[in-house]
Amino acid sequence: MGARIDLTLDAGDVAVLAAFWKTALGYVDEPPPAPFATRDEWLASFGIDPADSANDGAWLCDPDGLGPRLSILRVPEPKTAKNRLHLDIRVSGGRPAIEAETARLIAAGARLVWQDDDHCVLGDPEGNEFCVAPARRG
Repeated sequence: MGARIDLTLDAGDVAVLAAFWKTALGYVDEPPPAPFATRDEWLASFGIDPADSANDGAWLCDPDGLGPRLSILRVPEPKTAKNRLHLDIRVSGGRPAIEAETARLIAAGARLVWQDDDHCVLGDPEGNEFCVAPARRG
């Protein structure tokens, strides 16, 4: 059996980062784990007051169940260096598609860090780097 992965991003403002990555990836809020009907019920099961932790975490998932789950967790310190792991958003359609996706993500809150003829490096609203690159062949 192959292992599945989740990706976790540290954040200063969970709500901003979650909104950006839902837009970027087409992800949705992950339902709470069974048997809980809401995330608030799940948090309360750990003795956490949901009102005190409203911006502490977000859990996103691919609505088709194909991509990894994305957890976004609040941390007190800001990002200070280049992240050691980054996401690649792969698009089909060559350079025009890469430029269109880059423009869409910039409009959603990303910033352009660097680009060449093959791909673009962007930063999300908190500066986490990611690439917009051509879809892999084969």
